[in-house]
Amino acid sequence: MTTNLYPPPYDAEIAALFRSRYSGGSTPTRDSLESLRLAASSGDAAREELAPYRTREELVPAGDGALVPLTVVQGSPSPAGPVIFHTHGGGMVAGDRWTGITPFLDWVDRFDAVLVTVDYRLAPEFPDPFPREDAYAALTWISEDEVGESRRIFVAGQSAGGGITASLALMARDRGGPLIHGQLLLSPMLDHRNTSVSARQFDGTGGWDRAANAFGWEALLGHGHAVRSVPAHASPAWVQDLSNLPPTFLECGTAEVFRDETVSYAGRLWESGNDAELHMWAGGFHRFDSLAPDSALALSTVDARTSWLRRQLSKNL
Repeated sequence: MTTNLYPPPYDAEIAALFRSRYSGGSTPTRDSLESLRLAASSGDAAREELAPYRTREELVPAGDGALVPLTVVQGSPSPAGPVIFHTHGGGMVAGDRWTGITPFLDWVDRFDAVLVTVDYRLAPEFPDPFPREDAYAALTWISEDEVGESRRIFVAGQSAGGGITASLALMARDRGGPLIHGQLLLSPMLDHRNTSVSARQFDGTGGWDRAANAFGWEALLGHGHAVRSVPAHASPAWVQDLSNLPPTFLECGTAEVFRDETVSYAGRLWESGNDAELHMWAGGFHRFDSLAPDSALALSTVDARTSWLRRQLSKNL
């Protein structure tokens, strides 16, 4: 039996936005990488949003001696809530620590949380393991800093950041590293093989489609990565043992490349005895929540994340 590769429809409220934004779009290449990075950078806008908050800039030493920038954001002088450790999206090749932080600022207010967001180095100039090792160094540092040593730590990221978030939970487990109380994997980039039904359904559609995803993984792992073994922590779906991982929130739109690897990862987490909650948003394309933040679909998505975090925080340690 052959699988129907006609993609499911986009949500009616946001379909026109997708078409207007991505019609005629091209696959990223090394030649177009600089323009992609300029488009993905959101530092100026984010700094305006951060104006009401207390911020602290830090440089954290990575394993090779490089310094990794991060920003600590808090609303009150002595916050009582958790640490939200954020790794940004951008396909492993673009973005900065400001990319995608807007929804998390609400948690700084709502839960008196501390938001920590990190600038890991980007592929292809810095292929695996640099991005995840940079993020792990920053996570370890914040767990030992006074702001993180006595708080629950939740790791969160979208797209490439979701993949790095999953890697951080695996690395912390395998290395006896920082205690993570929960992970939020938001349309996560989990599987370097890029062969799922949803990947094939969204091939040549524009946006972060299968070809763009192939570019991101090749930049991270090198030519031929899809047909050879790769370091397990670089591609979380490649990891055989998913036991003993923190409570996990997973979400994805049904109309995007990462749909099936998100569903598969959730299933494997359940098979391994983990606490995991999966939300699939009908008609959602990649990053619909940030590109159409006032849509009904995006509002429901953010509400579901916040509800999950509230329930995790209500648990007794």
